[in-house]
Amino acid sequence: MPLQVLIVGCGNIAGGFDAARPAGAWPLTHAGAYARHGGFHLAACVEPDAQRREVFMARWGVNQGEADLAAIIEPGRFDVISICSPTAFHADHLEQVLRLRPRLVFCEKPVTPTAADTLRWVNAFEKAGIAFAVNHTRRWAPDVVRLKAELAAGRFGAVRSVAGHYNKGVLNNGSHMIDLCSDLFGPLRALWAGRAVADFWADDPTIAAVLETDSGLPVSLVPAHAADYALFELQIVTERGVLAMEQGGLSWRWREAAPSLHFAGYRSVADDIRTPGDYEQAMTAAAANIHAALITGAPLASTGRSAWEAQQLCETIRTMAAMPQKGQES
Repeated sequence: MPLQVLIVGCGNIAGGFDAARPAGAWPLTHAGAYARHGGFHLAACVEPDAQRREVFMARWGVNQGEADLAAIIEPGRFDVISICSPTAFHADHLEQVLRLRPRLVFCEKPVTPTAADTLRWVNAFEKAGIAFAVNHTRRWAPDVVRLKAELAAGRFGAVRSVAGHYNKGVLNNGSHMIDLCSDLFGPLRALWAGRAVADFWADDPTIAAVLETDSGLPVSLVPAHAADYALFELQIVTERGVLAMEQGGLSWRWREAAPSLHFAGYRSVADDIRTPGDYEQAMTAAAANIHAALITGAPLASTGRSAWEAQQLCETIRTMAAMPQKGQES
């Protein structure tokens, strides 16, 4: 029997991003991933905008649609509840979801606007025995999963440094970069933060930062400006060459170290080898992981606790950025 799903919020990440994609394309949304997997049934949705709700129901074959989550009253009816509403509504929706007692909640990030509130809800769901997945999408991307194993096996030799370029807020997008680097290289701590720039969100600036792992690997957050273009790219400098994730994970570039063609006795990185990325497969892989977690007890790749850890670092960086910089003290 398919797992019964309720989706809260019917915007882009719920299903809208897939509206104009061609048939057969990898889905980028919760509804699209559940539908493609085949082991889920989209039983109901909640959306206060009546027109958006009706379009969503028609597009995904959902029989029940409500304007308010309070209208859903049957505890235990749903195996999975996806929280796709704006962040400001998450706390209220999580409280009502806890009442409905699903087996798993799949929440967009950030879970709440503050790390303290996020931890409170993570603890509440753990206490209730309800699994908590958070959509830090790249933890499910097949190429990132492979890269994590390859790094651990030493395929690229020692990792010398890591730089992540991002924009559109240290919490909204920077948390994805922090979570990705934590997943690949281990727990991080913040050493320095630069000037905060409100490039998109007034309350969530983009901030340059320097972090490091327990082993001392330097990890830099390098800001771009959201008014120019979207940017989310990772560069990994290793003993054997330079690996770069580009276009948010849609492509990869590898430049292997080799003897220089111009300077005898020197080594340099050679011409690049480009390969397509698997980012578009990430939501499908997330649905498969959620299904396996509920059917076989498989561990979730991205959890409320891992998301809270990333959010804590974001708040630390914001606090450091608010401190007077050297030479600026009054």
